[in-house]
Amino acid sequence: MNSKDYRAISVKILTALQKGRGSLTSHLAQYTDLHDYGLLQETTYGACRWFHALEYLLNQLVSKPLRDKDLDLKSLLIIGFYQLRELSIPDYAVINETVSTASMYGKPWGKSLINGVLRNYLRSQHELEERLNQSSADTRYSHPSWLVDELFKQWPEQAEQILAHNNVRPPMTLRANQRQNSREELLKQLHVASVGAQAGKFSDTAIYLDQPRPLTNLPGFDNGQLSVQDEASQLVPALLQLSPGQSVLDACAAPGGKTCHILESECSLTSLLALDRASGRVNKIKDNLTRLHLEATTLCADVNIPSTWWDGKKFDRILLDAPCSATGVVRRHPDIKLLGTPENVLSLQKNQQELLNSLWPCLKKGGLLLYTTCSLLRQENEFIIDEFLQCTDNAKYEGVAADWGVECRYGRQLLTGANDGPDGFFYCLLRKI
Repeated sequence: MNSKDYRAISVKILTALQKGRGSLTSHLAQYTDLHDYGLLQETTYGACRWFHALEYLLNQLVSKPLRDKDLDLKSLLIIGFYQLRELSIPDYAVINETVSTASMYGKPWGKSLINGVLRNYLRSQHELEERLNQSSADTRYSHPSWLVDELFKQWPEQAEQILAHNNVRPPMTLRANQRQNSREELLKQLHVASVGAQAGKFSDTAIYLDQPRPLTNLPGFDNGQLSVQDEASQLVPALLQLSPGQSVLDACAAPGGKTCHILESECSLTSLLALDRASGRVNKIKDNLTRLHLEATTLCADVNIPSTWWDGKKFDRILLDAPCSATGVVRRHPDIKLLGTPENVLSLQKNQQELLNSLWPCLKKGGLLLYTTCSLLRQENEFIIDEFLQCTDNAKYEGVAADWGVECRYGRQLLTGANDGPDGFFYCLLRKI
C-alpha cells in the first residue's frame, strides 16, 4: 500500500474519534497487517496527543472553523500539521501527499484549502508557535479544558507536571516473574542481549527499558519470565497482603496482568476467580494465564449481578480495579483527550459505587478489598470511598503505608510520571469488620 492509504486511514480514525466512536486501540487493531502500520500508529497517536494544540493552529489559519460535515478535511489538516511539526518527512512531501489525499473526499475546494493552510503555516510557523506557547494551559498543553480545570482544582501544585508528562511517550515497563527468575538475573540477561534496562523504584518486580523493543526480541518473554505491565499496576499484590490458603477475586480482571501477578506473588492460594463482562476480554486473561503457565478460574459475567457468578463462598481478598476515566494513563492512550467528557465521569462514578456495593457482601469478615483506578480525579477515588464508608457500617478504611505517591484522606495517589516512572494510579484498602 502507498503512503496515501495510511494517511486516508489516519483521517478515518481521527474523524471517528472526534465523533466519539471507538477507541484508538480498537481502530488500529484493524490495520496491523498494513505495510505502513508503524507510520499509521505514529501519526494517529501523535495527532491525538497534540489535537487541541493543532486545532488551535488550524483556527489561526482559517477565516472560520470548518463545519461538522467537513471533519474529514479537518482531520487531514490536523495530521498534516502533526507531520510538519514532529516528523522527519520533508515538508514538500507532507504537503503534496496531504493535498493528494484531499481529492478522495469529493470536495473540489478542499485541495486548495489544504494547500494554502499548510503553506501558510510554514511561512508563519515561528509566529504561530510563539502564540501557541503564550496561550492558555489547555491549548498549550493540548488537553480538553474540562480536564485541565479539574487538574488545577484538585492538584494545583502538580497540575502542570501532569499535563507535561501526559505529552511524553511512556516508558516500556516489564514485570519480572519471580516464580521463574529474579529481577536481578533478568536484568543481567537483558544487558547481555544489549537491551538497556533499569530496575523500578517502587515495585521489586519492575524493569524499565531504555527504549521500547519488540517483545520477541526480549530474552525471557516467550517462556513467561517477563510480562509487559506498568509499575503502578505492579504495586497491587503487595497491598493485598496475600497469604497461602486464601481465596481471591479479581473483579474486573481483563486483560489479566494483575491476575497473573497475584498468582506469581503467592503460589499457594486456594483459588483465584477472574471476572470480566466481555468475552473477548476474558479470552485475553486466558491467553496471559496460558503464556505464563498459571491457573485461575475465569468467567464472563457482570460483576454487578453476583447471582450470575457467585456460589456464596466468601473471598479473603477482592481486587476491584474499577472502570474509570483513565486520566492517569493519557500518555499511553492520548485518545482520552478526545473521548473523555464530564458526563462520562459522572456515569463512571455511578458504576464505581454500584461495583463496591455489589462486591462487599462477597468478602469475608476480616477480609480486604483493594479499590484501584487509573484515574487522577478525586470524584472517582477518595470521594467514592468516602460515600461508601458513610453508607457501610461494617467497612473500615485501612491506610496504605508506602514511600511513594500522595497520601489522600482515603487511599494513596500516584500522579502521572512522578519520578519519571509509573502511570497515574489510585489505591485504597478496605477491611470488613
